[in-house]
Amino acid sequence: MSRNAEQTSQGTQTLTIAKGLNLGLRAAMEADNKVILLGEDIGRLGGVFRITDSLQKDFGEERVLDTPLSESGIIGAAIGLAVRGYRPVCEIQFDGFIFPGFDQIISQLAKLHYRSEGRIPVPVVVRVPYGGGIGAVEHHSESPESLFCHIAGLKVVSCSNATDAYWMMQQAIASDDPVLFFEPKRRYWEKADVDMTAEPAPLMASRLVRRGDQDTANRATLVSYGPQMRTCLDAATAAAEDGVSLDVIDLRSLSPLNLEPVFESVRRTGRLVMVTEAPSESSISSEVAARVQQECFYSLEAPVHRVTGFDTPYPPAKLEEYYLPDLDRVLYAVDQTLAY
Repeated sequence: MSRNAEQTSQGTQTLTIAKGLNLGLRAAMEADNKVILLGEDIGRLGGVFRITDSLQKDFGEERVLDTPLSESGIIGAAIGLAVRGYRPVCEIQFDGFIFPGFDQIISQLAKLHYRSEGRIPVPVVVRVPYGGGIGAVEHHSESPESLFCHIAGLKVVSCSNATDAYWMMQQAIASDDPVLFFEPKRRYWEKADVDMTAEPAPLMASRLVRRGDQDTANRATLVSYGPQMRTCLDAATAAAEDGVSLDVIDLRSLSPLNLEPVFESVRRTGRLVMVTEAPSESSISSEVAARVQQECFYSLEAPVHRVTGFDTPYPPAKLEEYYLPDLDRVLYAVDQTLAY
């Protein structure tokens, strides 16, 4: 048993997010020999974060391909493979490296199914380790997910825990639509018990992961995804000590958004705080705020508050603790919304 996985009971393992992704890829490859992995150093090395560790050894070099340093080439090759009936999974080594492949994603991957009047599905998964908190240099800590949510023809998802890492990866690969799969890299080593026999939640669905105490008047809804889910859960625990009750919702699917659980929660609490590492301008947080205001206007007791990264390029590593939303910023936003 690896250090990233521990057996707990029949059908259940304690996994890191990284190992959940690895086992999800393995399960998909075992179920379908048309699943092929492509990326820089994903074969013998197992990827920078070892997500594809041992997969080339077990499935061979024809199914786990080390590629040149060309994101445009990786995405373009995957599109060609998908047209020929394969289900390619591309790894973009770091978030900021995805932009050389932007044209292939936007102009080809997102549009080919529509352009062909539905005759040519393009079942490509693009894996993107994203977000800050690892002390990295420029182009290694960005949160570009909102850019892709604006593009019709793409599905965009993000896991926040080992269970979702394991199941959502398999569901994304099984999808006939192109999926951008954003992975919270600074959370790769966080562990959780994963029931590998359970019925997984649908891929394109948000989920209430913590329900607050509805008997108190001091209550609000926290909504986030990916790396900030841990921050929100910690905030809910801290707030409870001060008599403040917080619902916490994990979006999971960023495009399309499934906001019914959010609407239901806001109608109970009357307040919403949206938390994300991405900049606030023209973002997922903007869309969530707008749609909650539209659907829950008469239930809101305060304006929607957003806690986000700043509208600047990602800073040098020494300054990232000031850039990333943290427990204090989230709790301050909760205090602000309760003050209305």
